[in-house]
Amino acid sequence: MQSHARVVIIGGGIVGCSALYHLAKMGETDVVLLEMDELTSGSTWHAAGNIPTYAGSWNIMKYQRYSSKLYETLAEEVDYPINYHVTGSIRLANNKDRMDEFHHVTSMARKQGMEYEMLSPSEMKDRYPFLELHNMEGGLWDPYDGDIDPSQVTQALAKGARDLGAVIHRFTPVTGISKLQNGEWKVSTPEGDITCEIVVNAAGYRGAEVAAMVGQFLPIATMSHQYLVTESVPELSNRDTPLPLLRDPDDSYYLRQERDGLILGPYEWKATPMWQDGIPENFAYQLWSDDLERLEWYIEQAMGRVPILASAGIQKVINGPIPYSPDGYPYIGPAHGLKNFYHCCSFSFGICQGGGAGKTIAEYIVEGEPEWDMWGLDPRRYTDYANQKYVTDKAVELYQHEYAIGYPHEEREAGRPAKTTPVYEKLKAKGAMFGARGGWERATWFVPEGQEAKQDLSFRRSDVNWTEAVAQECKTVREKAGILDLGGFSRYIVKGDGAEAWLDRMICGKLPKTGRLSLSYMLGEAGGVMCEFTILRNPDDSFLLISAAAGLWHDEDWLNFHKPEDGSVTIENVTARYGCLVLAGPESRDILGKITSASLENKDFPWLSAQTIDIGFSSVLAMRVNYVGELGWELHVPMEYLGAVYDLVWDAGQEHGLIDFGMYAMDSLRLEKCYRGWKSDLGHEYSPLKSSLDRFMDLDKAAFKGKAALEKELREGVKERFVPLLVEADGADAPFCSSVFDGDDNIGLVTSGGYGHTIGKSIALAYIRTDLAKPGTKLEVEILGKRYPAAVAQEPLFDPDNERPRA
Repeated sequence: MQSHARVVIIGGGIVGCSALYHLAKMGETDVVLLEMDELTSGSTWHAAGNIPTYAGSWNIMKYQRYSSKLYETLAEEVDYPINYHVTGSIRLANNKDRMDEFHHVTSMARKQGMEYEMLSPSEMKDRYPFLELHNMEGGLWDPYDGDIDPSQVTQALAKGARDLGAVIHRFTPVTGISKLQNGEWKVSTPEGDITCEIVVNAAGYRGAEVAAMVGQFLPIATMSHQYLVTESVPELSNRDTPLPLLRDPDDSYYLRQERDGLILGPYEWKATPMWQDGIPENFAYQLWSDDLERLEWYIEQAMGRVPILASAGIQKVINGPIPYSPDGYPYIGPAHGLKNFYHCCSFSFGICQGGGAGKTIAEYIVEGEPEWDMWGLDPRRYTDYANQKYVTDKAVELYQHEYAIGYPHEEREAGRPAKTTPVYEKLKAKGAMFGARGGWERATWFVPEGQEAKQDLSFRRSDVNWTEAVAQECKTVREKAGILDLGGFSRYIVKGDGAEAWLDRMICGKLPKTGRLSLSYMLGEAGGVMCEFTILRNPDDSFLLISAAAGLWHDEDWLNFHKPEDGSVTIENVTARYGCLVLAGPESRDILGKITSASLENKDFPWLSAQTIDIGFSSVLAMRVNYVGELGWELHVPMEYLGAVYDLVWDAGQEHGLIDFGMYAMDSLRLEKCYRGWKSDLGHEYSPLKSSLDRFMDLDKAAFKGKAALEKELREGVKERFVPLLVEADGADAPFCSSVFDGDDNIGLVTSGGYGHTIGKSIALAYIRTDLAKPGTKLEVEILGKRYPAAVAQEPLFDPDNERPRA
């Protein structure tokens, strides 16, 4: 075995071999793959091999479709046979909420160029003659679905990589990984050590073991998943074409023809996590004993839906390990705090996602960032709260809900509460409903007195029990005042002799003056938005950078990996020291004035400035800014004082009508102001030009990261622009990734949708074709299968001159 390579990939399943293949295709041929046993010996070899393109996530749909297209041509390209059957699939819906979901996913697929269809029960029967139609509302047709032999496609990827010069070492387990003084990695094996510049952890359900070798915990739980293969079914023996793959999400199983028999794979309620005490050292090409009692109900449901299933005996049962992250999405991207170490593992659906995963991780390595913004798969989306109990609890919950409807405001309970502020119990006693954001519990809305404390789920605003409560919260914040406990803001202190010059090169706009705030954006080399910070310049010429709770490790890495190596800049993460209370509304100055001696008048404390003020026994950093667009302050309070400061604000506010409000109200209020959300409205696929953030850029600066890309984009013409749309919707607002139409042309994509309770209109924030981005342009937005009239509006939609926050 050679002693050096540019890239070492650990793991020889479909994902590792896909990464190897894609790196080789992109010209990186000094690449070595290490596999502890034989290729495919982990979860790959026993996978069912289904290849859906369907997904509730925009980018997961993209990379699953990429996989299916790759597999269509791979056999011929690398001259290796692959059994790949594109049969199409039918997904069944037995209720209207499921049909709403199908309509939305169909719209997403068509935007990506995939011709999904909605089917009536009779149309489903035409395509699947053995189907019983009791309790059916309709269904969805995915023409690209099918199945593939997992081992064959993996071997094809491996052959393609070898043919291009990449190297594979089988039966070569990794026993250790260490960082060398020159910045390279040493990967140890029984066959010797190999040094490399870059390591890719593609070790599947052993991904956490590899992460532990570099001192990290990667939240992975291994679940037992069973599917059964029947003996021959007489009705299938004489068919000229195979049946479409059938998925019954409401009863949680898939059913697929396999030769003359059927494969049935349920996701059962008795979800079973395995290997709680660690993975056996030599577990490869192995299965567990079957446990069909867990599946009895699902087998009965499937037999009732497709009676020919009952006519066949069981030929074999596959019960094998599948890795799960807390949200069921894999880890693809940089490891936190480690340069040139990437994770690409924990795939619950690795066969259909393997092609796209290899493409994405190769682009990270070769180009610095992938084509698609894959933040939803970034390993750093989970931080220190995601321990083994958390991931196991979430994996069980997720497995049980694998086919559940993806409601937009579902706040599942497993793994909670993980992180809470001292105000949490106070709000809970007041009837707060909570959601977890970056691990932190935040109030979403407050149950009015006398109303049952439960949360309805629906795609439709008109069908949930919290709409009126949120509307009242919005009204009170706009007319009086509200307070919100916003735990978890990410905070970094940047200082040093080189801090000012370095930050100026990193942001695309201007740095603030002393005591002032600015909203600033850091870009990638391709010009896309990587980070959004509120920056405060302190009197000592240090800077406080504040960003979203979810970005804690992402933003810390971005700062640390780009800072000068000469020691002129230091970065300190101070997130855990502080909580934040948002006090906003026309009465907020009078309320805060009762409990501090600081002058809060405009001349002394102007908008977009910050001061340290005393409240009770605490010194509080008060920042005159907020995410709802009202007169108000963010009060950044040392965590040990947060509860007491909250009580003082609450007591002072009672004669002014102060209320608690939640995240749902904040979202409605920020939509009216057209405030963007990081990784919803903003991402690295969109530049500040596309995001209509021109006022936050300074192209006259000598240099900043991403400037050349922006100048190129300006020369070539900005193809899309971010605009607010006012939609004439009826009881339902535009879900994330709804399509925007100009006649028959699909010309845009919604990134945030909701109801503006102050203006009384449905709002969609969207990226649309630049020539249509003029206020007043008439368009349509597709919501749950129906198109509604919409008009481009001028931002902001409420208080256009920003008089209220300046008041």
